[in-house]
Amino acid sequence: MARDVSLLPKAHLHLHFTGSMRPATLLELAEKYGVHLPEALTSGEPPSLRATDERGWFRFQRLYDIARSVLRTPEDIRRLVREAAEEDARDGSGWLEIQVDPTSYAPRLGGLIPTMEIILDAVETASRDTGVGMAVVVAANRTKHPLDARTLARLAVRYAGHGVVGFGLSNDERRGLARDFDRAFAIAREGGLLAAPHGGELAGASSVRDCLDDLHASRIGHGVRAAEDPRLMAKLAERGVTCEVCPASNVALGVYEEPGQVPLRTLFDAGVPMALGADDPLLFGSRLAAQYELARGAHGFGDAELAELARQSVRGSAAPEGVRTKLLAGIDDWLAH
Repeated sequence: MARDVSLLPKAHLHLHFTGSMRPATLLELAEKYGVHLPEALTSGEPPSLRATDERGWFRFQRLYDIARSVLRTPEDIRRLVREAAEEDARDGSGWLEIQVDPTSYAPRLGGLIPTMEIILDAVETASRDTGVGMAVVVAANRTKHPLDARTLARLAVRYAGHGVVGFGLSNDERRGLARDFDRAFAIAREGGLLAAPHGGELAGASSVRDCLDDLHASRIGHGVRAAEDPRLMAKLAERGVTCEVCPASNVALGVYEEPGQVPLRTLFDAGVPMALGADDPLLFGSRLAAQYELARGAHGFGDAELAELARQSVRGSAAPEGVRTKLLAGIDDWLAH
C-alpha cells in the first residue's frame, strides 16, 4: 500500500502570504470589514483562472488584491501566519518559507518597518506554537519600479538572521526584464540572503536563464519551463539550483492544460532539484501534500522518488542545520516503514 504523503517530512519553499489564507478565514474577515467578495471567491470551489493572456492574469491579480484587502490589523496577520503553519503541519511540512511583499500591507500597518516587525513576530509565534520551522522571503513586485525593489532588498537585509532568509521577485515575468532588478538582488546577496526570483512560469526557458545570469539566483520560483531547454536543465542540475515547482498552480493558471503535462518527470530525470509548492492555495484549491499526490497520481512517482523530492525540498531550503538533519532523518524513516 502506498505510504501517506502527509506523513512524509518535507520543506515548503513556495507559498505566498495572502494566497495561503483559508477560504473560511477570507469569508469571515470580509464579513467583518464589509468587503464585497466576487462569487469566484465565495463559491467554495477554486475560481476558474487562466493567466496565459493579459486579461486572465489581470483577473487573477484582481482576485488576489481583493483577498489581500481583508488583512487589516496585526491580529489578522497573526491569524493568517498561524493558520498557514497549522495547514503545513497537517501536510507534513517541518519547514516553511512564506513569501511576502510588505509594501502591500504597509499602508494599514504603519509603514514598512512596523509591517515587517509584525510579520516576523507572527512567524516566530506560529513556529513556536505549531512546531513548524518558519522563515520569510521578502519579494519585490516585477511590475513596479526597480528602485522599489532596492528599498525592499535593504529592508530584507536589515532582518537577515532575524527571520528573513531570502529575496524574491514575483508577479508576471512577461513584464520587466530580470536585469532591471540586478542591483536589488546584489544588495540582497551581499546581505547574506538567498536569491529566489520567479521565472519560467508564464514566460519560457529564457526567463529562467535570465534569473541565473542576471540575478545569480540560487533558487527559481516555478522554473518548469526550463524543461523546454535540455542545456538549461543541465545547467540547473550542475549548479544545484532548486526549482520551486507548483503543479496545481501551473494547471490552474493554464501554463499546462492538465496535471500530466507539468514536466515533473522531465526535470526530475534531468537531475534538476525541485521543491514542490502550493503557491496560492486560496485560489488554486490545494495545499502542499496534494502536490506530492499529484506527482504520484499523474506522473507515477513511487515512494522512493517522492522521498527524494522531499529531500530536495529540504536541501534547497534555508533551514538551519538541525532542522535539515531532523527532516532528512524523518524522510528515511517514512521510507523505511
